[in-house]
Amino acid sequence: MKKFITVKQKMIAFMSAVIILLILMGLVVLSPLASGRIDKPVVFGATYMTMNNPYFSSLNGSIKDVVEAHGDVLLTRDPAQDAERQNQEIHEMINEGMTVLFANAADSKKISSALKECRERGVAVFVVDTEVDDPQYVISTIQSDQFEAGRLVAEDMKVKRPEGARIIVLYHETIASTVERLEGFMSEIKDDDRYEVVMKIGNTSEIEVANTEMIRLLKNFRKFDVVFGNNDPSALGALAALDRYGMADDGILVYGVDGSPDAKKMILEGKMTGTAAQYPIEMGKTVAETAYKYLAGEEVEKDIRVKVSMMNSDDLNEKNSRGWQ
Repeated sequence: MKKFITVKQKMIAFMSAVIILLILMGLVVLSPLASGRIDKPVVFGATYMTMNNPYFSSLNGSIKDVVEAHGDVLLTRDPAQDAERQNQEIHEMINEGMTVLFANAADSKKISSALKECRERGVAVFVVDTEVDDPQYVISTIQSDQFEAGRLVAEDMKVKRPEGARIIVLYHETIASTVERLEGFMSEIKDDDRYEVVMKIGNTSEIEVANTEMIRLLKNFRKFDVVFGNNDPSALGALAALDRYGMADDGILVYGVDGSPDAKKMILEGKMTGTAAQYPIEMGKTVAETAYKYLAGEEVEKDIRVKVSMMNSDDLNEKNSRGWQ
């Protein structure tokens, strides 16, 4: 039996052929569902506790390289350690069309309200370099192995001070990453009576603040052998204070965490003892690629840890001390 083709069917076949031809010529873009890619740039947002730290500048630059390579946009905000300001800036980025947020919390607890708003408004959240109190709002947390960083510092200290030491700790009690570093440090010395933390000074993650607090301390107290700064800026701030009081050559061990070029320079010059190095370029790439996997519908890990390594004068030279990695 002969099958007749109607005019309507001929038109459908013709239009289908035209669309296929145009696609092949690159004149028609497939729909988001068909291509797995939206038809306009994705707006990413990034907020860090402070940009007054070269570590975060390096981390953000690495994320930006990946985002811009995809033809997308990265908005970056600096709340300058102000948790309320950070929440407001996140709110503003949502209104600017942000689809994905990379968040490094100025306060691990206070950021919860902003993360909740992200969830309600369909913004995917990836936490960077520290944890938050409410991970139910977070797709994935990508950070250095903070506990191991602190433990490595204590391990190196024990090698250099086998007879024992009185220790000053500089950390930031509202930031989960520095708290975890301190936990790692303490785990290495907790059962050893030779080592004693004689003082903890909080809110000292910036070089100027650490310097001010150490100067205040040194006016009245100088009976210590080690300074553990929970990041390189705090260690460098403490080092400057020791230098001011003529104590830079008294054999006091000064440690940081980050692996910054400035810290490595001080280690090479014999002024700073060591740093547990993070890898912000690698971390930034991991953060951005994890977000793109999620946007493509792939399953991503809830908790991703990036390696750390100990650096002291035995590990550094003029060549490998430049830059972050």
